[in-house]
Amino acid sequence: MPKLKLITNWGNFPKIKAQEFKLRNTDNSQEFFNCKTIIPRGNARCYGDASLNSSVVSTLPLKHFINFNSKKGYITCESGVLFSDILEFIVPEGFFLPVTPGTKFITVGGAIAADIHGKNHHNEGCFSEFVIEFKLLTAQHTIITCSRTENEKLFWETIGGMGLTGIILSATFQLKPIKTSYIKQESIKAKNLDEVFQLFETHEDSTYTVAWIDCLKKGNDLGRSILIKGDHATPSDLSKKQLEKPLKIHSSGKLKIPFFFPSFALNSFTVKVFNLLYYFKQFRKTTASVVHYDSFFYPLDAIHQWNKIYGKNGFIQYQFVVDKARSKAAMKEVLEAISKSGQGSFLAVLKLFGKQNIKAFNSFPIEGYTLALDFKLNKKVLQLIPILDAIILKYEGRIYRAKDSCSNPKLTNYVTAHNPKFDSIQNKRIKSHKTI
Repeated sequence: MPKLKLITNWGNFPKIKAQEFKLRNTDNSQEFFNCKTIIPRGNARCYGDASLNSSVVSTLPLKHFINFNSKKGYITCESGVLFSDILEFIVPEGFFLPVTPGTKFITVGGAIAADIHGKNHHNEGCFSEFVIEFKLLTAQHTIITCSRTENEKLFWETIGGMGLTGIILSATFQLKPIKTSYIKQESIKAKNLDEVFQLFETHEDSTYTVAWIDCLKKGNDLGRSILIKGDHATPSDLSKKQLEKPLKIHSSGKLKIPFFFPSFALNSFTVKVFNLLYYFKQFRKTTASVVHYDSFFYPLDAIHQWNKIYGKNGFIQYQFVVDKARSKAAMKEVLEAISKSGQGSFLAVLKLFGKQNIKAFNSFPIEGYTLALDFKLNKKVLQLIPILDAIILKYEGRIYRAKDSCSNPKLTNYVTAHNPKFDSIQNKRIKSHKTI
């Protein structure tokens, strides 16, 4: 049995002691099947308490590619393979990930377990829309192939099921063909919440849309933001230099945060200064450029261990979604509550979700708007979370379980799949997490 070790996710909150087993192949799985409960764990890039349990099983050793079909445009790999590794392989072949979050350092298994979404949900849906099949190691110590036609019920229970149905061993999913690795990007400034909502509606045909929001503004400036939209570029869109390597992959990144920032480094004043500089660095109302996919999708990946900026106590990412009809009212109340608290989010990201896939009943997105907020952990933030929860409950919204760590469980109960061997501390977390 492995020794207890301190584990946490990207938000560095909460931290727990756990036994961590390594799943190298199914031959060694008996080691952890004697545990009362286990939960699979990928690269720990989710923000909350997902995959935190007294016994966890790391899938990172499952890092092999199995098959690539360039004619049909699909790939098969083990569940511990990172998106970054997939990009290095498929981009030179003229393909891209069908859906990607804001980091490329997640595993394929984690992408399915959280049913990740990206900047293109309004047009192309979640990652599950492109999953063809996967192999699942169940609590009965059997390996089952799941797809839309084979073990369909278990297929949809596992998607967005946060690892509660078993351990994903490998998966096959569809890729997106591209002609270049660049994105035609356009940035449009919005003076308030009303204007940015209108911009989302106006540019709904764009493949990718996202908005940065200054969450500390008040009054007529409430929701001041910059909408960023993008589409995959063709060779005719590229500069002469870009044409030299039209399918260039991302670089490894050289910047690294070597230590945890002191607690006073990130405060309401520094957040206000950052927001001011970010908004006014763009002088014109609209700017257009052609950028590499790495800076468009993964700007924070350029700085390794950027989570240390929030200090040793860590941070909370609070992400919610409310249906389209009530989104504007909900967003207004949330932003007003944040502004009143003075606990500004260093990063606040607004996205538009498209129609909900009813079969993917465990998935987070519903048709409407979602806002993701990063808060440095402190007592005032822990007091703010219940206030935000009450607003989201009022508008019948939901919280993203891949990022949640201390919200009201009523906001996360859309996950119904359950298997007693594969469990988590989801319903125990409010009592078990230490209050700072």
